[in-house]
Amino acid sequence: MVSDAIGDLIIQLKNAGMVGKAQVEVPYSKLRHAVADKLAAAGYVAEVKEKKGKKAEKSLAITLAYEGKAHRISGVKRISKPGRRLYTKVDSIHKVKFGRGHLILSTPKGILTNEEAKEARVGGEELFIIW
Repeated sequence: MVSDAIGDLIIQLKNAGMVGKAQVEVPYSKLRHAVADKLAAAGYVAEVKEKKGKKAEKSLAITLAYEGKAHRISGVKRISKPGRRLYTKVDSIHKVKFGRGHLILSTPKGILTNEEAKEARVGGEELFIIW
């Protein structure tokens, strides 16, 4: 059993891209689905589909995005971990990699990137950065 669902998801995406896989399948949860949808909107993954398996088990099929042969995800860093949660105010939200990356936050308005959170004027839990 995985205790850090988000950390596991982002590392699976990064590792699958490094070996050139086209698709990753992970167990379904609403949080994973929201994060994967936000990554698709930001352009890091191509497509997110919900799949039903045997005995009504659901999973997420995530199609990876590539630029030529290079994977769109160069790196990820988990910020808020199960043993240490980090929260930020809207005034403390910063750019990632000089604007080339994104900070993904869990806010009262849902899962947002750093630009969306600044625009909506909400802070929240810093989940991870991706570039």
